[in-house]
Amino acid sequence: MLASSALVLLMTPGLAFFYGGMVRAKNVLNMIMMSIGAMGLIGVLWSLFGFSMAFGDNKLGLIGNPAQFFGLKGLIGPNSADAVKDAAGNVTTQAVNIPLSGTIPMTVFVAFQLMFAIITVALISGAVADRLKFGAWLLFAGIWATVVYFPVAHWVFDFDVKDPEGNLVHAGGWIANHLEAIDFAGGTAVHINAGAAGLALVLVLGKRKGWPKTPFRPHNLPFVMLGAGLLWFGWFGFNAGSAVSANGAAGSTFITTTFATCAAMLGWLLVERMRDGKATSLGAASGIVAGLVAITPSCSSVNVLGALAIGAVAGVACALAVGLKFRFGFDDSLDVVGVHLVGGIVGTLMVGLFLTPESPAARSGLFANTKGLFYGGGFDQLWRQAVGAAAVLVFSFVAALIIALIVKFTIGLRAGDEAESVGMDESEHAETAYDLAAVGSTARTAVKEA
Repeated sequence: MLASSALVLLMTPGLAFFYGGMVRAKNVLNMIMMSIGAMGLIGVLWSLFGFSMAFGDNKLGLIGNPAQFFGLKGLIGPNSADAVKDAAGNVTTQAVNIPLSGTIPMTVFVAFQLMFAIITVALISGAVADRLKFGAWLLFAGIWATVVYFPVAHWVFDFDVKDPEGNLVHAGGWIANHLEAIDFAGGTAVHINAGAAGLALVLVLGKRKGWPKTPFRPHNLPFVMLGAGLLWFGWFGFNAGSAVSANGAAGSTFITTTFATCAAMLGWLLVERMRDGKATSLGAASGIVAGLVAITPSCSSVNVLGALAIGAVAGVACALAVGLKFRFGFDDSLDVVGVHLVGGIVGTLMVGLFLTPESPAARSGLFANTKGLFYGGGFDQLWRQAVGAAAVLVFSFVAALIIALIVKFTIGLRAGDEAESVGMDESEHAETAYDLAAVGSTARTAVKEA
């Protein structure tokens, strides 16, 4: 689980490369800093009250008690009857029970879930590339994580815990336990959540200078491909690691994640080929991410054929959806809405179609004997998935819209026209990614010496 946590953390630098390569050269450092900044900010908030809000006790299934584990108090040492003991029977650390798996130390679970919080916030930044002030980004990210992500993580990822007699000893979130929508690794809590927030932030922030008439081409496609590769690699910790054990569920999610991603890449390239006449490297990288997004909620619920279908549909749907910003006039710079919001919706809904009774999810206690529409289960699971997706989408969008307006009318969201023209790297960080003057000076010196 610690290895899986490290893999998920690697996704954020991978995302930084992915986004950094897609912007113009004068904005690459700023784009990378948005992801790296999220790592520091969310790490601090998670240690203080974020974990407690996501996984603390509650009464209504809406939010955990932020004071229960403030500063992670009580999670290390002999603090709970539900604890891990050494060979001598001494309590060593508090533990957490996970469906499909058993028990792991709570400290390991804290680390694993932290990485989810970080990557979710970082995903939003792609929507606002080239024009959002760095300080405004950090303020928005901190408030949004507190008001939106931590509660939504509680809704989706925090499961009820009962004692051997069946008495409830810990009440989890409403989507997982009352609605019983299946989201194994974050289709709603991560991708729909981030995509909806990105859309709201874009609407408040406004369009880039010159968009859509001015072309905004990626400046470094190898960066994009490297980022996509790191994301794919780290995503195995994201999905398979969510089984929280080296078991059959982890193996199943690893396989379905792989095949869905492959199918999505081909689906995206097919759309490009039919629409534009060429299949591009940017399309391949985007298709990879679309497939990873779509299989995230369903990776423990479907078989290989279901994974291939979900990936193919997501690849095609997301490739078409990225064009919606031109039709409706919202400047989603790096297609967070088209890939993460749309991909998250596709993957979440298709659980209700392809959920198989032989899958790890359908064999667990909470979701035992559930079936998708295509396996004789009717519309029961499909409507649960739709309600869960809609609830997260609406809550995140409305909350992000309000937060963005607050930031706009206090410290301001947008960099000025001059800063945007010069580039966010120089205007926000007083740096450039490529010191071309130094390269030219070195070249001239070499010529003189020769």
